[in-house]
Amino acid sequence: MRLDGLSAQVGYKKYRGKTSGRPSHVADNILQRQFQVTEPNKFWVTDITYIRTHEGWLYLAVVLDLYSRQVVGWSMHSRMETDLVLNALLMAVWRRKPQDEVLIHSDQGSQFTGYEWQDFLKVHRLKPSMSRRGNCHDNAVAESFFQLLKRERIKRRIYLTRAEARQDVFDYIEMFYNSVRKHGYTNNLSPIEFEKQQINKQ
Repeated sequence: MRLDGLSAQVGYKKYRGKTSGRPSHVADNILQRQFQVTEPNKFWVTDITYIRTHEGWLYLAVVLDLYSRQVVGWSMHSRMETDLVLNALLMAVWRRKPQDEVLIHSDQGSQFTGYEWQDFLKVHRLKPSMSRRGNCHDNAVAESFFQLLKRERIKRRIYLTRAEARQDVFDYIEMFYNSVRKHGYTNNLSPIEFEKQQINKQ
């Protein structure tokens, strides 16, 4: 690649946000990198990333079902606060309507360790699991989705406005990633196609 003047496409440089103190509540790492799941609505993962615009950062929170890698919940906001992740999780609960307890895995960010997050989990029968502090590999599936988003759609782009970024990210998630993009993990089917196929088999 060096001889041919080629370089790999990567995302933004690491954003250094504000550092937080001791988390309010840290759950055990129950997931333990067990990313291969045989049933829907059993194991969800969630995380936050940031997107650059000329108006400032746009923060994106997503919830993925490990069964099909489908983004079942998402939320975007100009501030990285608890409402950002709660709205993404609320969308996931509303869309999927799980009948049994669901394990929701996150990192130890302050948005996931506060009382609002914990109260929401209790009300909706969600069981928390958390990555070890500073270990991104414990939440590799969510990290992988963000890499795909930035490599396939954003590509180091700086959007003019947050509204423009929001529309483009929405289009990527709902019109491409969930419904069209094929994954090796799901037998070369899109997440939605994979779930439909499994339902038909049953």
